[in-house]
Amino acid sequence: MKNRFQLSLFLLPGLLLYVGLFVFPTLTGLFYSFTDWDGVSPSYAFVGLDNYKDSLSSIVFRKAFGNNVEFMLTVVIAQTFISLVLALLLVRNTKTKVVLRALYFLPAILSSVSVGLIWAFMYDPSIGLINYGLNEAGMSSIARNWIGDPKIAIFSIAAVQVWAHAGQMMIVFIAGLQGIPAELYEAARMDGGSKWQVFRTVTWPLLAPSATIVVAYTTIQSFKAFDLIFTMTDGGPNYATEILTTYIYHTAFGSYSFGLASAGSMIFLVLLALLTLLQFKALRADRVSY
Repeated sequence: MKNRFQLSLFLLPGLLLYVGLFVFPTLTGLFYSFTDWDGVSPSYAFVGLDNYKDSLSSIVFRKAFGNNVEFMLTVVIAQTFISLVLALLLVRNTKTKVVLRALYFLPAILSSVSVGLIWAFMYDPSIGLINYGLNEAGMSSIARNWIGDPKIAIFSIAAVQVWAHAGQMMIVFIAGLQGIPAELYEAARMDGGSKWQVFRTVTWPLLAPSATIVVAYTTIQSFKAFDLIFTMTDGGPNYATEILTTYIYHTAFGSYSFGLASAGSMIFLVLLALLTLLQFKALRADRVSY
């Protein structure tokens, strides 16, 4: 018992950080979500569930949620596919492929603000490198106002998110691929399996744990892409790139409705937890089916 007590003391610093940086702020936000606090005044009044009703009935909140779903689906599908393809191509530990891994991983170490500023310049309709390159290549008909057109702005930012983090997820897939025993591949080839059959029956089932991590992490990452969107468009044009995190920020610090913003945060927390849980269950069921 004495040893257990001493060992448990090592948990104390982490526990204090967790309580102070997550549990306490979450409970505080939950408390304020039932008030009309403006974030400045020392007084406030309890309004019950009015903030939750107002959030769910808000056109901007619904627009932000819809944008978030579009952004998330685009990023999860594209990033998972691209990172898996890169991992399959670069799984062997040769000098050239190790260098290529480092190059693909490089964007992940940049801050999201830096990435946003770089790509905002590249997407600029007048002086941006993308439209300049298209015009020089004789494809000026394809040139667009990439983050100024409400129809494509959210997908343009999703492409930046994929560019920034596909290399990071590639490393997860490479770790999973290198953990698959070579004997299984040899047995599958001896049985006459094609490359696709080997991938479908050997690689993908054993890569499912890595895929679970990639999909779950990418989903959370997509719902929390505040800094990238805030830097590039600040939710515009006309709320075309507004997501839940930017909606919460604008509600709190733009309208000084901290109670309403806290309610939006609680809804956001529940949605993200449910979505992550469903993904884990679906991918776990997929693993069992194999």
